[in-house]
This record gives sequence, C-alpha cells and structure tokens, in this order.
Amino acid sequence: MSKKIETLAIHAGQEPDPSTGAIMTPVYQSSTYVQEKVGVTKGYEYSRTGNPTRAALEACLAQLESGRHGLAFSSGMAATDSLIRLFEPGDHILAGNDVYGGTFRLFDKIWESYGFEFDYVNMCDLDEVAAAIKDNTRLLWLETPTNPYLSVVDLAALSEVAKASKSKPLVAVDNTFATPYLQQPLLHGADFVIHSTTKYMGGHSDVVGGAIVTSHDQYAEKLAYLQNAVGAVPGPMDCFLVLRGIKTLHVRMDRHAENATAIADFLVEHPKVGHIFYPYLRSHDQVEIAKRQMRNGGGMLSFEINSGEAGARKLVETTKIFALAESLGGVESLIEVPAAMTHLSTAGSPLEVSPSLIRLSVGIEHVDDLIADLEQALEKA
Repeated sequence: MSKKIETLAIHAGQEPDPSTGAIMTPVYQSSTYVQEKVGVTKGYEYSRTGNPTRAALEACLAQLESGRHGLAFSSGMAATDSLIRLFEPGDHILAGNDVYGGTFRLFDKIWESYGFEFDYVNMCDLDEVAAAIKDNTRLLWLETPTNPYLSVVDLAALSEVAKASKSKPLVAVDNTFATPYLQQPLLHGADFVIHSTTKYMGGHSDVVGGAIVTSHDQYAEKLAYLQNAVGAVPGPMDCFLVLRGIKTLHVRMDRHAENATAIADFLVEHPKVGHIFYPYLRSHDQVEIAKRQMRNGGGMLSFEINSGEAGARKLVETTKIFALAESLGGVESLIEVPAAMTHLSTAGSPLEVSPSLIRLSVGIEHVDDLIADLEQALEKA
C-alpha cells in the first residue's frame, strides 16, 4: 500500500525493535559486531561500514525522497564532497550562481586544485544553462530554493535540458531548504538529492548530518564504497536524533511556512525594507514555478534593508527573539547577514552577496511575537 509522506516520516525504515518491542529505533552504540564464524556476520561487522541505527535513517531518507537508496553522512558538506568523488579530474561541473557559501568554498578552493572545472550560471535561465554545458560536463549542481536569494529552479525543465545535451550530465539537487515534504527532486528528473540533515530534517539545532538519495543502483554502490572508505559517517546517536526530528517534519514545515508568509507580507509594507525574496510572494520571479513544484513556500526568507550594510548589521544585532546565528531549519528563529557570515567565502567572487541582505530562518514561535521583534529592530536600524 502506497503511503503518504506524513506517514512515511513517522514509520519508514523504523519497525519496532524485534527483541523488545521498543517503538523507537534503538541507538546501537557499538563500534564492532561479533562474527559467528570468520566472515559470517548478522549483517554488520564495523560501524563505519554499517550500523543498524544508520540503516534505519537511510531507509527512511530514501522513502521520503521517493528514491531507492539513501546514504547518511557526517554533515551536508561531507555528502557534497562524496558526491563529487564520483567524477574525475578534467570533468566539468556546472553549478548555480547562488549556492551556499560552503559549497562554493569546497568547489573553488578544494576541488579545483585537483583538476576539476567549475562554472557558475543562473540555473533559472534554461538557455544560459544549455549554452554553458560542455562536452566534458558531467554534473549540474543546484539548489532550489537557493541560498540565500531563494530563487526557484524548474527541476523538470532543467532535467530535460541536461538529457537533451550532448554530454547528458547528471543532475544533483540540494533539497535542504525545501525538504522532501515540500518537493521531491527525483520525481522531477534529478539523479541525486542532497541534504544537510542538520537543518529541517533534524529540526532542533542539536545534530550535524548530511545525506544523499538516488535511484541509480551503480552510483549508490560507488557512494556506499566511498562512505566506508572515506569514513565521513554519522554516529548512531546523530542518526537517532535525525530520525526523531523527521517524525515531526511535516507539522513543522507547515508552521514554518505559515509564519514566513506572514512575515513576508509584513515586510512588503515596511518603508525601510527593499527587495524581499520568498518563493510564494506574488512579486517573486518564479512564484508560478514555486507553486507548481513546492507544497508551500518554506521557512526561509531574505530581504534587503534600505539603510545598507550598517543598517543590516544593526538590525540583526537588535532582535531579541530572532537569534543572531548561522545555520537554519530549527524550531527557533535565526537571523544573519550572509555576506559576513554563511557566504563570506564568496567575497570578491561572481557569487558575492549584497552586504545589505538579511536572511531569516523563520521558526515556529507565535508569529505575532516574531513580527513585533522585527518591527522594533527595524525602528532601530
């Protein structure tokens, strides 16, 4: 029987423990496993290679993203790094020109030094993407919505562009902002989905993790080999915390979006606020794609303040409920200046972020309190 994602979030990969009946997945805090004979195991031999708690999380992730294979990593960046290891020096990777600063740093400062080629384009402009694909292009890397400008890429159309090109690059989508509750990129033609499970999947700012989901058997096998060989794996307690967070993913994402929508509407009317970036806002350039592709607009929102960099810094240092911090996706609201924080690595590059841009991770507090907090901070900015 096909199950809805709300049911999968609670039950996928998480059968009651057969030995005790425990309804919660046990935390198998073991580094190694006894073998019945040499090479004869009960499915596990060493926890870098595999762990039952991690296996439950990986099965859950795969089902949530409508994929066949899920792989858990120690962080979102570890997942990204492992995916790039599928390719070889001399390969060309085409990335979005509005990606997370840590992703850009990994590509620009690490992988380019090993002979990989990277170019950055507007993934919302399909003609620009098609023109930038080369004979040696092996991967399109994108986020949607993007970080921090919340642009929305038409996943089905972009996947068709990739398939129609001579080199037929694979398509990888960082789905961290949307989560599988809002959209499932594999159903739109993508080959890989990447998550920082630190964010909405965990949802409580108490764990760091990452994930890759794919339906390609051959790539899943290679990724599992890399996962074991490189060893960037999460511990069993980390896996348990992400599994626990996923159980309330759908409930939280609806409240995140409800609050973010109300805040976007408030900011539209404020005289000190310039451009607002929120996928479901009527003025958003890709609002129709967002409404077709996403269940709701999500909990991330960015805006520019008319008083420039000084005003942006003053505002984020004046809020009382919105905490000045990096990261996102927790139940508590966070605020930051990307140019000086999460995207500092893009300074001086074509991906440089405006210093007057403010990014909000809208939490699930009462929306009236959040709006009042922003209102008093805007008065002082």
